Amino acid sequence: MIDLTLSLLSIMNINQLFSVKDKVVLVTGGSRGIGEMIATGFVQGGAKVYISSRSAQACDEVAEKLNKLGPGSCIPIPADLQKSEDVKRLAAEIGKREKHLDVLVNNAGATWGSPIEEYPDAAFSKVMNLNVKSIFTLTQACLPLLEAKATADVPSRVINIGSINGINIPAHETYAYSASKAAVHQLTKHLAGKLGHRHITVNAIAPGSFQSKMMKETLEKFGDIIVASVPVGRIGSPEDIAGTAIYLSSRAGQYTNGAVIVVDGGVIVSAKM
Repeated sequence: MIDLTLSLLSIMNINQLFSVKDKVVLVTGGSRGIGEMIATGFVQGGAKVYISSRSAQACDEVAEKLNKLGPGSCIPIPADLQKSEDVKRLAAEIGKREKHLDVLVNNAGATWGSPIEEYPDAAFSKVMNLNVKSIFTLTQACLPLLEAKATADVPSRVINIGSINGINIPAHETYAYSASKAAVHQLTKHLAGKLGHRHITVNAIAPGSFQSKMMKETLEKFGDIIVASVPVGRIGSPEDIAGTAIYLSSRAGQYTNGAVIVVDGGVIVSAKM
């Protein structure tokens, strides 16, 4: 058995094992930050990538930039996922252009920080709606496309972007954000148990600190403290997050289902927490 396993692995090209070439991918919040990092990785891997965000201009600019990288391609479809009608429109627009969807990356999200005495009810609702509800409703709307080509041997993938703040307790008063990301992790596991039978795997990535618009102000104020708390001595790079998404979307990750993969350089297991 060992000899046979080694023989099979030797036949399998490592590039094929981690290939995302020709996959059809949708990345929400793909015009900046972690979403753009993931979209860039897929395009460079030869995938056809749709990106979405509220700003049509931002989507167009990023798509133009990524299309120069190749060998894959990037197509912008602006949508405000706070609105249920835009969630449905986005799924319908993909359906007009594609017969199937291989990978859905639910990345779009928001945060809000405020002392508990001043925390607005509207802000809590907004964060929970975008960070949790829109993940469910977009996945629901994309089910026909995700199922169209999926098989037991080659499942379609849903990747939800959570956060280490959904696992540990953040220092800042971002109550809705941390609660929403914990909910994302639980929703991921629930969906994985149900959709795995339909040849769709569902996993989450829980990033630590990455250079993004959401983290910009925090890194400017507390960058040295944050880096000092990371055992590997740096914040995350685009390759770190894109590589994890590519693993989950490739042959290498197709037996992984219901996982929350922490990508934080060791912060949540560090004694410096």
